Amino acid sequence: MMDRYAVIGNPVAHSKSPWIHAEFARATGQRMSYLRIEAPLKGFARTVDAFRASGGRGANVTLPFKREAFAYCASTSVRAGAARAVNTLRLDRDSPWGDNTDGAGLLRDLEANLGVAPRGRRVLLMGAGGAAQGVLEPLAKAGAAAIVVVNRDIAKAQALVARVAGDPGVARLGACGYADLAGESFDMVINATSSGLSDELPPLPAGLFAPQALAYDMMYGRDTPFLAFARDAGVRTADGSGMLVEQAAESFFLWRGVRPATRAVLAALRVG
Repeated sequence: MMDRYAVIGNPVAHSKSPWIHAEFARATGQRMSYLRIEAPLKGFARTVDAFRASGGRGANVTLPFKREAFAYCASTSVRAGAARAVNTLRLDRDSPWGDNTDGAGLLRDLEANLGVAPRGRRVLLMGAGGAAQGVLEPLAKAGAAAIVVVNRDIAKAQALVARVAGDPGVARLGACGYADLAGESFDMVINATSSGLSDELPPLPAGLFAPQALAYDMMYGRDTPFLAFARDAGVRTADGSGMLVEQAAESFFLWRGVRPATRAVLAALRVG
């Protein structure tokens, strides 16, 4: 019987993770299966319990359950503890253990695939939910000149920044609402909100992008209003396909002890 893994979210039918992990397994000679599981919005823990009881050995967690996954775990990695969000579960232990590979995946995509390192740049991070929680500390330790977290609920942005600010070696951090962005410009703007799922554009002002800026949307597989807004401003854009593949490779390594190559998988995903 093959080892069983899954991605758990709501919605999850669009997820490319099963194909990605199938490609990783084929390339590395691993015998495993990988499913999509859509959990009820109020039934995440129950869904994971059932998958674990049926022999599930691990799972990726996506919107909107990353914070619930953190609470579900008996123990976590240091980076999941810092984020207070989990996107990778190991269920083959005596008790559930969680990690967060989002930050590692984002940095790998920015630096290795796109050639745009955060070092020395002014970064705007949109959102303060589970996706933003997973990447703020890694971004802050990657040498950015400054990072501003913007959110409709400013208190949530401030709380997220407060957890990271003051740590040794982190960037200068700030938090604000969208109205406070007028007159500001950034070298890198990262959309960690779910606005693309509803085809909405957060209230971003004109002039937000510095010359040669990168606009990065963690959403993948669709042309979001944020990416269209950035293209109209004449800046480089990227969706979250690379982050998806790179964080998946990190999860695969945690589960199987083998680190898969990502370049061919990412190229095929973008063509498909």
